[in-house]
Amino acid sequence: MKDSYLEAIKLIERLHRQFLEVVKTELDRNGIEDINNVQALILFNIGSDELTVGELTNRGYYLGSNVSYNVRKMVENGYLIQERSPHDRRSIRVRLSDKGLALCKNIAAMFERHANDLAKGISSTKALESASESYRVLERYWADMLDFRGRSSMLGTG
Repeated sequence: MKDSYLEAIKLIERLHRQFLEVVKTELDRNGIEDINNVQALILFNIGSDELTVGELTNRGYYLGSNVSYNVRKMVENGYLIQERSPHDRRSIRVRLSDKGLALCKNIAAMFERHANDLAKGISSTKALESASESYRVLERYWADMLDFRGRSSMLGTG
């Protein structure tokens, strides 16, 4: 089990880096140089929502330690609109601008192309569904560990 667990962790890390490179290639292909791959994914995950910076992190839309920097850069480059909340003037909310929405559609089209390509090579979606379920098991296990509940209730299931 230990070897399988460590291999899964290595694959997750490697896949994440490769995926970021795929997004970077898409941006380059479209001549988009004023936003990076992580920022583009943040935009995609925001979509039509209006969120606070804290909500970006809490919802898992952002991975990294410098969300404020990335939000500021996306505002400066015209991808995000930043406004004070009308209900709580201390809170700042962000939403996509027209430029951000256009890039979001571009990323959505990329995902659509990827899904179509994968469908041609995989006779069934069962392999991806199984992989996703495995990732959810790891996510719940790690969330349990972070919640300091002791050993996960997922132990013993497989």
